[in-house]
Amino acid sequence: MLENTFSHIPGVGFVTERSLWKQGCTSWRCWLDDLDRYGCGQADRAEVREVLEKSVDCLERKEHRFFHYMLGQKEAWRAYPEFRDSCVYLDIETDGGSSGDSVTTIGMWDGSEFQVLIKGRDLDRFPEIIANYRMVVTFFGTGFDLPMLQKRYRGLRFDQIHMDLCPTLRRLGLRGGLKKIEKQLNISRGDETDGLGGLDAIRLWRRYSMLRDEKALETLVAYNREDVVNLETLAEYAYRGLRRETFESCLVGA
Repeated sequence: MLENTFSHIPGVGFVTERSLWKQGCTSWRCWLDDLDRYGCGQADRAEVREVLEKSVDCLERKEHRFFHYMLGQKEAWRAYPEFRDSCVYLDIETDGGSSGDSVTTIGMWDGSEFQVLIKGRDLDRFPEIIANYRMVVTFFGTGFDLPMLQKRYRGLRFDQIHMDLCPTLRRLGLRGGLKKIEKQLNISRGDETDGLGGLDAIRLWRRYSMLRDEKALETLVAYNREDVVNLETLAEYAYRGLRRETFESCLVGA
Protein backbone atom coordinates (compact mmCIF):
# COMPACT_ATOMS: atom_id res chain seq x y z
CA MET A 1 0.00 0.00 0.00
CA LEU A 2 2.88 2.36 0.68
CA GLU A 3 3.96 2.46 -2.97
CA ASN A 4 0.34 3.15 -3.98
CA THR A 5 0.25 6.18 -1.67
CA PHE A 6 0.25 9.75 -3.00
CA SER A 7 -1.50 11.62 -0.18
CA HIS A 8 1.85 12.32 1.51
CA ILE A 9 2.80 14.61 -1.39
CA PRO A 10 2.14 18.32 -0.66
CA GLY A 11 -0.92 19.43 -2.58
CA VAL A 12 -2.21 15.89 -3.12
CA GLY A 13 -5.07 15.12 -0.75
CA PHE A 14 -7.19 12.01 -0.45
CA VAL A 15 -9.60 13.12 -3.19
CA THR A 16 -6.79 13.68 -5.67
CA GLU A 17 -5.19 10.43 -4.63
CA ARG A 18 -8.36 8.51 -5.44
CA SER A 19 -8.63 10.37 -8.73
CA LEU A 20 -5.11 9.25 -9.63
CA TRP A 21 -5.96 5.64 -8.87
CA LYS A 22 -9.08 5.85 -11.01
CA GLN A 23 -6.97 7.31 -13.83
CA GLY A 24 -4.83 4.18 -13.69
CA CYS A 25 -1.92 5.74 -11.81
CA THR A 26 -1.47 3.25 -8.98
CA SER A 27 2.19 3.45 -7.95
CA TRP A 28 5.11 5.83 -7.53
CA ARG A 29 6.92 4.31 -10.51
CA CYS A 30 3.84 4.60 -12.68
CA TRP A 31 3.58 8.33 -12.06
CA LEU A 32 7.31 8.95 -12.40
CA ASP A 33 7.35 7.20 -15.77
CA ASP A 34 4.79 9.67 -17.20
CA LEU A 35 4.45 12.61 -14.85
CA ASP A 36 2.45 14.82 -17.22
CA ARG A 37 -0.14 12.21 -18.09
CA TYR A 38 -2.16 12.34 -14.89
CA GLY A 39 -4.10 15.20 -13.33
CA CYS A 40 -2.86 16.12 -9.87
CA GLY A 41 -5.07 18.97 -8.71
CA GLN A 42 -3.18 21.91 -7.24
CA ALA A 43 0.07 20.05 -6.70
CA ASP A 44 3.25 21.40 -8.25
CA ARG A 45 4.61 18.79 -10.68
CA ALA A 46 8.23 19.57 -9.88
CA GLU A 47 7.51 19.00 -6.19
CA VAL A 48 5.56 15.85 -7.04
CA ARG A 49 8.60 14.45 -8.84
CA GLU A 50 10.89 15.41 -5.98
CA VAL A 51 8.74 13.72 -3.34
CA LEU A 52 8.15 10.62 -5.47
CA GLU A 53 11.87 10.18 -6.08
CA LYS A 54 12.56 10.76 -2.39
CA SER A 55 9.89 8.18 -1.49
CA VAL A 56 11.42 5.54 -3.77
CA ASP A 57 14.89 6.21 -2.39
CA CYS A 58 13.80 6.18 1.27
CA LEU A 59 11.87 2.94 0.85
CA GLU A 60 14.84 1.26 -0.80
CA ARG A 61 17.03 2.35 2.13
CA LYS A 62 14.27 1.66 4.68
CA GLU A 63 14.59 5.24 5.91
CA HIS A 64 11.63 5.18 8.28
CA ARG A 65 11.97 8.74 9.54
CA PHE A 66 10.86 10.15 6.19
CA PHE A 67 7.63 8.16 6.29
CA HIS A 68 7.11 8.86 9.99
CA TYR A 69 7.03 12.55 9.13
CA MET A 70 5.22 12.40 5.78
CA LEU A 71 2.50 9.88 6.65
CA GLY A 72 1.77 10.98 10.18
CA GLN A 73 0.14 8.67 12.70
CA LYS A 74 -3.23 8.53 10.90
CA GLU A 75 -1.86 6.97 7.72
CA ALA A 76 1.01 5.01 9.29
CA TRP A 77 -0.88 1.75 8.58
CA ARG A 78 0.04 2.12 4.91
CA ALA A 79 3.68 1.34 5.69
CA TYR A 80 2.98 -1.83 7.70
CA PRO A 81 4.03 -4.54 5.20
CA GLU A 82 7.15 -2.69 4.07
CA PHE A 83 8.39 -2.13 7.65
CA ARG A 84 6.97 -5.22 9.31
CA ASP A 85 10.37 -6.89 9.44
CA SER A 86 11.56 -4.10 11.75
CA CYS A 87 8.38 -3.63 13.76
CA VAL A 88 7.82 -3.95 17.50
CA TYR A 89 4.42 -4.38 19.16
CA LEU A 90 4.62 -2.49 22.44
CA ASP A 91 2.56 -2.17 25.61
CA ILE A 92 3.38 -0.90 29.08
CA GLU A 93 1.90 -1.44 32.54
CA THR A 94 2.05 1.01 35.42
CA ASP A 95 1.43 1.13 39.14
CA GLY A 96 -1.51 3.48 38.57
CA GLY A 97 0.44 6.72 38.87
CA SER A 98 1.06 9.31 36.18
CA SER A 99 4.78 9.98 36.58
CA GLY A 100 7.55 8.33 34.62
CA ASP A 101 8.47 6.29 37.67
CA SER A 102 5.05 4.65 37.50
CA VAL A 103 6.06 2.41 34.57
CA THR A 104 6.38 -1.14 35.90
CA THR A 105 6.76 -3.33 32.82
CA ILE A 106 7.40 -2.79 29.12
CA GLY A 107 6.38 -5.68 26.91
CA MET A 108 7.71 -5.99 23.35
CA TRP A 109 6.96 -8.56 20.65
CA ASP A 110 8.74 -8.50 17.29
CA GLY A 111 6.71 -11.21 15.59
CA SER A 112 8.89 -14.05 16.82
CA GLU A 113 10.29 -13.12 20.24
CA PHE A 114 8.79 -11.58 23.37
CA GLN A 115 10.80 -9.63 25.88
CA VAL A 116 9.69 -7.77 28.96
CA LEU A 117 11.56 -5.14 30.93
CA ILE A 118 10.70 -4.93 34.63
CA LYS A 119 11.02 -2.05 37.06
CA GLY A 120 13.92 -2.59 39.45
CA ARG A 121 15.62 -4.94 37.01
CA ASP A 122 16.22 -3.74 33.47
CA LEU A 123 13.92 -0.86 32.50
CA ASP A 124 16.97 1.26 31.70
CA ARG A 125 17.62 -0.91 28.63
CA PHE A 126 14.54 0.36 26.82
CA PRO A 127 16.08 3.31 24.88
CA GLU A 128 18.77 1.12 23.34
CA ILE A 129 16.27 -1.62 22.47
CA ILE A 130 13.64 0.61 20.87
CA ALA A 131 16.33 2.24 18.71
CA ASN A 132 16.64 -1.06 16.81
CA TYR A 133 13.13 -0.76 15.34
CA ARG A 134 11.74 1.30 12.49
CA MET A 135 8.04 0.85 13.29
CA VAL A 136 6.05 0.69 16.53
CA VAL A 137 2.53 -0.71 16.91
CA THR A 138 0.48 0.13 20.01
CA PHE A 139 -3.09 0.33 21.20
CA PHE A 140 -3.77 3.89 22.36
CA GLY A 141 -0.03 4.44 22.53
CA THR A 142 -0.46 8.02 21.35
CA GLY A 143 -2.50 8.85 24.43
CA PHE A 144 -0.82 6.67 27.03
CA ASP A 145 2.18 4.42 26.38
CA LEU A 146 4.46 6.78 24.47
CA PRO A 147 3.83 9.86 26.67
CA MET A 148 4.47 7.76 29.77
CA LEU A 149 7.69 6.42 28.29
CA GLN A 150 8.83 9.92 27.39
CA LYS A 151 8.26 10.92 31.01
CA ARG A 152 10.29 7.91 32.14
CA TYR A 153 13.12 8.49 29.65
CA ARG A 154 13.69 12.21 29.40
CA GLY A 155 14.86 13.25 25.95
CA LEU A 156 13.71 10.04 24.26
CA ARG A 157 12.26 10.76 20.82
CA PHE A 158 10.05 8.24 19.06
CA ASP A 159 10.95 8.72 15.41
CA GLN A 160 9.59 5.34 14.33
CA ILE A 161 6.53 5.01 12.13
CA HIS A 162 3.78 4.64 14.74
CA MET A 163 0.62 2.64 14.04
CA ASP A 164 -1.81 3.28 16.88
CA LEU A 165 -4.49 0.61 16.57
CA CYS A 166 -7.07 2.40 18.72
CA PRO A 167 -7.94 5.15 16.17
CA THR A 168 -6.93 2.93 13.24
CA LEU A 169 -9.44 0.20 14.09
CA ARG A 170 -12.09 2.81 14.84
CA ARG A 171 -12.03 3.62 11.13
CA LEU A 172 -13.24 0.06 10.55
CA GLY A 173 -16.06 0.42 13.07
CA LEU A 174 -14.29 -1.29 15.98
CA ARG A 175 -14.60 0.79 19.12
CA GLY A 176 -13.78 0.27 22.77
CA GLY A 177 -10.77 -1.04 24.62
CA LEU A 178 -8.31 -3.68 23.51
CA LYS A 179 -10.06 -6.57 25.29
CA LYS A 180 -13.47 -5.62 23.90
CA ILE A 181 -12.15 -5.54 20.35
CA GLU A 182 -10.34 -8.85 20.82
CA LYS A 183 -13.63 -10.46 21.77
CA GLN A 184 -15.40 -8.95 18.77
CA LEU A 185 -12.77 -10.57 16.54
CA ASN A 186 -12.76 -13.88 18.47
CA ILE A 187 -9.18 -13.46 19.67
CA SER A 188 -8.84 -15.60 22.77
CA ARG A 189 -6.58 -15.37 25.80
CA GLY A 190 -5.20 -18.03 28.10
CA ASP A 191 -7.11 -19.21 31.16
CA GLU A 192 -4.61 -17.48 33.46
CA THR A 193 -5.16 -14.02 32.00
CA ASP A 194 -8.64 -14.13 30.48
CA GLY A 195 -10.78 -11.42 32.02
CA LEU A 196 -7.87 -9.43 33.48
CA GLY A 197 -7.69 -5.69 32.82
CA GLY A 198 -5.63 -2.65 33.65
CA LEU A 199 -6.69 -2.50 37.30
CA ASP A 200 -5.71 -6.14 37.73
CA ALA A 201 -2.28 -5.34 36.31
CA ILE A 202 -1.86 -2.62 38.94
CA ARG A 203 -2.93 -5.00 41.73
CA LEU A 204 -0.59 -7.72 40.48
CA TRP A 205 2.34 -5.32 40.52
CA ARG A 206 1.51 -4.18 44.05
CA ARG A 207 1.39 -7.78 45.24
CA TYR A 208 4.78 -8.37 43.71
CA SER A 209 6.43 -5.13 44.88
CA MET A 210 5.03 -5.26 48.41
CA LEU A 211 4.94 -9.00 49.11
CA ARG A 212 7.55 -10.28 46.64
CA ASP A 213 4.87 -12.53 45.22
CA GLU A 214 6.65 -14.06 42.21
CA LYS A 215 3.44 -15.71 41.03
CA ALA A 216 1.80 -12.30 40.77
CA LEU A 217 4.71 -11.10 38.62
CA GLU A 218 4.46 -14.17 36.40
CA THR A 219 0.77 -13.48 35.84
CA LEU A 220 1.48 -9.83 35.08
CA VAL A 221 4.13 -10.76 32.54
CA ALA A 222 1.80 -13.32 30.93
CA TYR A 223 -0.91 -10.65 30.70
CA ASN A 224 1.54 -8.18 29.15
CA ARG A 225 2.73 -10.82 26.69
CA GLU A 226 -0.78 -11.49 25.43
CA ASP A 227 -1.36 -7.77 25.04
CA VAL A 228 1.57 -7.35 22.65
CA VAL A 229 1.23 -10.66 20.79
CA ASN A 230 -2.42 -9.93 20.05
CA LEU A 231 -1.46 -6.53 18.64
CA GLU A 232 0.11 -8.30 15.68
CA THR A 233 -3.18 -10.03 14.81
CA LEU A 234 -5.03 -6.73 15.14
CA ALA A 235 -2.46 -4.92 12.99
CA GLU A 236 -2.92 -7.49 10.23
CA TYR A 237 -6.69 -7.09 10.45
CA ALA A 238 -6.46 -3.30 10.37
CA TYR A 239 -4.13 -3.23 7.39
CA ARG A 240 -6.22 -5.63 5.30
CA GLY A 241 -9.44 -3.82 6.12
CA LEU A 242 -8.16 -0.31 5.42
CA ARG A 243 -6.40 -1.35 2.23
CA ARG A 244 -9.62 -2.92 1.01
CA GLU A 245 -11.72 0.14 1.88
CA THR A 246 -9.20 2.75 0.78
CA PHE A 247 -7.47 1.33 -2.30
CA GLU A 248 -9.04 -1.87 -3.56
CA SER A 249 -12.59 -0.54 -3.48
CA CYS A 250 -11.46 2.41 -5.58
CA LEU A 251 -10.02 0.13 -8.25
CA VAL A 252 -13.21 -1.93 -8.39
CA GLY A 253 -15.21 1.18 -9.04
CA ALA A 254 -12.78 2.56 -11.62
